[in-house]
Amino acid sequence: MNILLIDTSSNEEIIVGLRIGNREYQSKQKVGSQKAQVVLPLIDKLLKKHKLFPQDLNAIEVNEGPGSFTGLRVGISVANTLSFALKIPVNGKAAGEFVEALYE
Repeated sequence: MNILLIDTSSNEEIIVGLRIGNREYQSKQKVGSQKAQVVLPLIDKLLKKHKLFPQDLNAIEVNEGPGSFTGLRVGISVANTLSFALKIPVNGKAAGEFVEALYE
């Protein structure tokens, strides 16, 4: 089972990860206001590092909050879009059922 992990809730860094079987790998990048420009290349880099393609993913887990308003929107938008395109669940919801942010 290959699971993509996305956490864009922080104003200071983006964390993406892969859970491959029982092992977990993470990649972090410090960011300012450019989260949208950073998250997809970071995911791509992590997949390539582990010789995986997006089609090899079985599920996505995204941090729904609480956190930065813009950060949550970016991470959840990416997760929902990948879920829809790849037809895989995000946070246990079927493809096509969108995850929403938990703002506090």
